[in-house]
Amino acid sequence: MIRIARYFVFALSFLLITSSATAQTVDTIDPGLRAQIDRIATQILAQTGVPSASVAVVQKGKLVYTHAYGKARLQPPQAATPEMRYSIGSISKQFTAAAILMLRQEGKLSLDDPVGKYVPGLTRGNDVTIREILSHTSGYQDFWPEDYVMTPMLKPATVEYILDTWAKKPLDFEPGTQWQYSNTNYVIAGAIVEKVSDEPLFQFLTEHIFRPLAMQSVWNSDTHPIPPPDATAYYRHALGLLRVAPKEGAGWMFAAGELAMTPHDLALWDQSLIARSLLKSESYKEMFKPILLKNGTNTHYGLGVEVRERSGQLSIEHSGEVSGFVSDNEVLPDAGAAVAVTTNQDAVNAASAIAQLTAPLVADIPLKPAEQQALDIYRGLQHGQIDRSLLAPNLNDYFTAQAVADFASSLGPLGEPLSLRQSSEDLRGGMTFRSFLITYPDRRLRLTTYTYLDGRLEQYLIAPTE
Repeated sequence: MIRIARYFVFALSFLLITSSATAQTVDTIDPGLRAQIDRIATQILAQTGVPSASVAVVQKGKLVYTHAYGKARLQPPQAATPEMRYSIGSISKQFTAAAILMLRQEGKLSLDDPVGKYVPGLTRGNDVTIREILSHTSGYQDFWPEDYVMTPMLKPATVEYILDTWAKKPLDFEPGTQWQYSNTNYVIAGAIVEKVSDEPLFQFLTEHIFRPLAMQSVWNSDTHPIPPPDATAYYRHALGLLRVAPKEGAGWMFAAGELAMTPHDLALWDQSLIARSLLKSESYKEMFKPILLKNGTNTHYGLGVEVRERSGQLSIEHSGEVSGFVSDNEVLPDAGAAVAVTTNQDAVNAASAIAQLTAPLVADIPLKPAEQQALDIYRGLQHGQIDRSLLAPNLNDYFTAQAVADFASSLGPLGEPLSLRQSSEDLRGGMTFRSFLITYPDRRLRLTTYTYLDGRLEQYLIAPTE
């Protein structure tokens, strides 16, 4: 009862602070890059029908651009602005993981401690470690794998209820032997933070992360719905009308998806990840290190973050979804680049599409020679032209006048693609086989080539992806 009362006073005071957050529009980006980002965002929204997207861009370690597109509210109509907050869903998990790492830095816990040391009564609590819950290798079953809000979730829940229902049943697998995403893991993690720090999780995050990074807009959307004039959450039944999405009951998103904020403030966090400025160096190494299963399989997941390679660059990333909102956060630390995207419709990947198409541009990752050649040929064919000096005899024969005309008539109206990137490369028949993905807002094309050692092309075929 004391903790609940203290939490209410803190939440009320933080509400007063965040309600007066300063303007968050930033525009110091190169105009050409701005135009590319704007094109990607507007076309993705048009193709998916998602009401709005809000974007923040970090380039060379600095926040250089924030912009919002579309409608944050449909009735009455209201344009989205960079000052509006959106729920970031499971991107919240990296903040919970950071809180654990901060407590580790203070010597108050170890990543290899059993979770039962802090939260008694859980299944195999003496065998499952903190590292395993943060990396989704624990075996605790996910309490919310669905992409919609079930009827029971419309009512409030407690940490105790979630853990009693999902973390005290048999494990889905032996700890450390599989990777399986589970929100239950992070409810446990949040309970550990509160136990060890002796303060509410959101208060701990505010004191140790949000205030030091000047993240003024952060809101606990688990305990209080995002208020107007922030973005309204939407969903659809199949291809039907957009409708206001139901809100999860209080308590369900604790530690796993409770945060809402502007992309501007999420980008401030991204800046700290790039600079490694908030945590100790060892903590970032732990967070960014992909966890290996007991059989040596790479999970491509660290502590609260996915660890991937995008266009040859290390990418620290995560998406997030709660009712009516989807977000995506892509950080390319070696390039000093990051893209944070929030949208206000659930079960649609518009946020990830925008972020993943934009991040390589922001990081200024050049096309590989094979990609540049493929794109140059593609552009030429859109206009009915091809450089036959690049073609081996068989491919030269393939590109008859009719073939070139068909390429031009079918590809020309599509215009410039949003992206052309190589997806695979193999050797076959004394040649190099390459597959490329060509991305448009409403479709993706697959380009395949065969190239001889002397550089001449034996194949250049385009078809829709399956």
